[in-house]
Amino acid sequence: MEPNIFRYIWMHTRREQIFIVLVIAVSMIPFYMAFDLPKQIVNRPIQGQGFTNPGDTQPFMQIGFDLPYFGHVTLTEGIQLERLQLLLALSLTFLALVIVNGLFKFYINVQKGRLGERLLRRTRYELVDRVLRFPPQRFRQAKSGEIASLVKDEIEPLGGFAADAFTQPALLGGQALTAMFFIFMQHFWLGMVAAAMAAVQVAIIPRMRRRLIVLGRQRQITARELAGRVAEIVDGIQTIHSNDTTNWERADIVARLGRIFRIRYDIYQWKFLVKFLNNFIAQMTPFLFYSIGGYLTIKGTLDVGQLIAVINAYKELPGPLKELIDWDLARQDMQVKYEQVIEQFEAEGLLDPARHDLDAEVPPDVLGPLALHRLSLRNDLGTPLLEDVSLEVAPGETLAVIGDASGGAPLVGDVLAGVMPPSMGRVTLGGRDLAQLPERVTGRAIGYAGPAIHLLGGTVLENVTYALRRRPGDPPEDEPPELRADREWRWHEARLAGNPLLDKDTDWIDYNAIQPGREDGDLLGAIHEVLEVVGLSSDVISFAVHAPVNSTLVPQIEQPVLEMRRKLRERLAAQNLTGAILPFDPDGYNAEATISENLLFGIPTDRDASINAIVTHPFFRDVLMELGLAHRLFDLGWRFARVTLDLFGGLADNPDLLQWLTYMTPEEMPEFEHILTHYQPGGIGKATLEQRIRLIRLAMFYIEPKYRFSLLDDDLRALLVKGRKVLAERMPEDLRDHLQPYDPDAYMQRASILQNVLFGKINRRVGRAEDRIIDTVRGVLRETMKGNRAFSDDVLSLGLGYDVGAGGRRLSLLQRQRLALARTLLRRSDFYVFNEPLGGIDPAFQERIIGNILGFLAAQPQPAGVVWVLANPAFAHHFSKTAEFAKGRLVQQVVTELKAGE
Repeated sequence: MEPNIFRYIWMHTRREQIFIVLVIAVSMIPFYMAFDLPKQIVNRPIQGQGFTNPGDTQPFMQIGFDLPYFGHVTLTEGIQLERLQLLLALSLTFLALVIVNGLFKFYINVQKGRLGERLLRRTRYELVDRVLRFPPQRFRQAKSGEIASLVKDEIEPLGGFAADAFTQPALLGGQALTAMFFIFMQHFWLGMVAAAMAAVQVAIIPRMRRRLIVLGRQRQITARELAGRVAEIVDGIQTIHSNDTTNWERADIVARLGRIFRIRYDIYQWKFLVKFLNNFIAQMTPFLFYSIGGYLTIKGTLDVGQLIAVINAYKELPGPLKELIDWDLARQDMQVKYEQVIEQFEAEGLLDPARHDLDAEVPPDVLGPLALHRLSLRNDLGTPLLEDVSLEVAPGETLAVIGDASGGAPLVGDVLAGVMPPSMGRVTLGGRDLAQLPERVTGRAIGYAGPAIHLLGGTVLENVTYALRRRPGDPPEDEPPELRADREWRWHEARLAGNPLLDKDTDWIDYNAIQPGREDGDLLGAIHEVLEVVGLSSDVISFAVHAPVNSTLVPQIEQPVLEMRRKLRERLAAQNLTGAILPFDPDGYNAEATISENLLFGIPTDRDASINAIVTHPFFRDVLMELGLAHRLFDLGWRFARVTLDLFGGLADNPDLLQWLTYMTPEEMPEFEHILTHYQPGGIGKATLEQRIRLIRLAMFYIEPKYRFSLLDDDLRALLVKGRKVLAERMPEDLRDHLQPYDPDAYMQRASILQNVLFGKINRRVGRAEDRIIDTVRGVLRETMKGNRAFSDDVLSLGLGYDVGAGGRRLSLLQRQRLALARTLLRRSDFYVFNEPLGGIDPAFQERIIGNILGFLAAQPQPAGVVWVLANPAFAHHFSKTAEFAKGRLVQQVVTELKAGE
């Protein structure tokens, strides 16, 4: 990248910079006129110069000037106005100039802002582009937290400075010179005073600010190191806790924060000392103007209008001078920051941008075999890791690489996949050097899954299809005009900022690269098949059945779910498990349901807002009071809160131990403690309305078999069933929209598929009821999916919409491993390299997955070559060839004759 910040800015923004400077030059005309106008207002209409007699007039807007050889040239004679008329006209002209100057500033600042943001966008893209082109060894030195901080924060000031790099000196210098020229035009010696003070200000302040630059550089480096250290803590939090080094980490952070504090404290001292001196010098000049200018006015060599005009002009001088000094400081500081940033993004062996070209040339012939030729690999210290390795796998062959980690087997997988470049020798694909082929070829020809799992923060679908997102599709032809206009605007701005026209909102899926499924281009079918192969389909279906589904958005799901509800009852009856589910009975109390579910006997249309709207409604409160439920629920809520606070009150600062507590948050505990301190059971009449609602709402979460606090008796159960019927009969229309009553023949909106199929609560008193019922539900679901293609796709889509969390943290390790395998298998490749992708899991399950994957790939129309680095050599019998490594050398190759079915 260009090391000089001015050349970099000029290279990419010179056209915009020149245009803004021209606008600034034009803006100096009304700026100068605004200085001269106050003098005319004071001298002519206010003091009466030229208005000796009543009825005298003077010209307004008379424009003329003197030229050599031509004398005085008059462009317009103007309009003759009387004294008051001239005062009003000149005042309105002054107001107009204020508006014009303001509009010039507004326009200039907007153009500068757009220029700066475009350059910042360009720079950030260039930095991230360089990260994508870093050689693999560069990432062993870089910290992700520091790189992210550089791109996000440390380059941020570049946008503001780029806008000011050329235009700010032009604008501020123009304003200062205009003001100084005007002062000299009014009185020479007052001009000399202003020039002398300005020279002192410009000479002293920048020298004092050099110390600020040094301190700012130290602050930036220490802050960046802090960001990298915090990232290390986050990444290694389990190691920290398991080794009891939390206090050592705290000590390290305290030391770093202390260094940052000392630097920032020094910055504050210097910053405000410079500000004090700057303000003192700025205020010294008005003192001289008032004393010297007043003396000259009294002596008659300077009129009052000129003195006021000079003082008014000088008011515009310190601001530009101060900002020019600030600009010079920012220039030096930004040059240092810019150099520090680009130093971090310079690396030897940056990949050629042509390797990432969307339209890179693809060799027409078959790419195979994948081979290592006399390959050696060394670490950064020169220690040999692999020595003189030659190995080859052809399309359709399966190769097992075995050997312990110190033997170099895992490194073979990384080298074959192009993840790690060789120190000597070559990796070839179809006889071509892998390092010279574009990623459009290598990324399609070689599928890779390794021990390091990288998942996006998004849905299962976004992660499993990640390897297919290769090229943007065309925008839809029937796109609405407003969306088309927005897209074209984004393309236009991307082009001006030097960004490639890669539209993320189009369909990036390469349907031609999908493994053959039920039919060509059938994405869902192919996903379902690879999920079955890696054993993840049950997990995805589980995600689906627990997700709330609104049948108005997925109408075709309603009837199959209702049919599953009927089939489940039949299966449970056949297994003598009828009592394992307590159905929602309009005449009975469901012991496994909350008080809210029993009293309202319906599912809220919005889980939180609807319950809150009902509980706080006057109708609901009146019915509870009428039936005697209000005081019973108030007392139950009081006791429920008391027991909860006694059990968990001391754990409010430990959220990990409060995960079980779903009905009360740690933030609510002090509020409940306050209520319990001031009121006792039976004290509903003394409590405020808000306190009543809070305790009654808490009571609505209570389930006797779950919490076992013995707060619910038969009388209260009967009263709640009675209240249910009264509420259903009298409920006003504005509340009916908040609740869908339970109906055995209706689909429950806002409920999950599982809740709809159960239509009741699992009875905890039946041994292993939950496991047995869930297994039965899964069996019924699979049968329904097998016989209904549309329903199967809907369920799969719901499961694929599950959010895996940042880095896949909502998934278990095994789920993450299988999802990474599914992502690799979903795309069609000529070769697959699996580098210990299932480490740390049950060997029997691992062997089953290996067999499934090999069988799946062998059944494809064009079987791919497979290289699998095995953590357990016992699995090598599944492969046609075996390569054993020890001490970084290939010690044995064996060709295995596979038995049928292997």
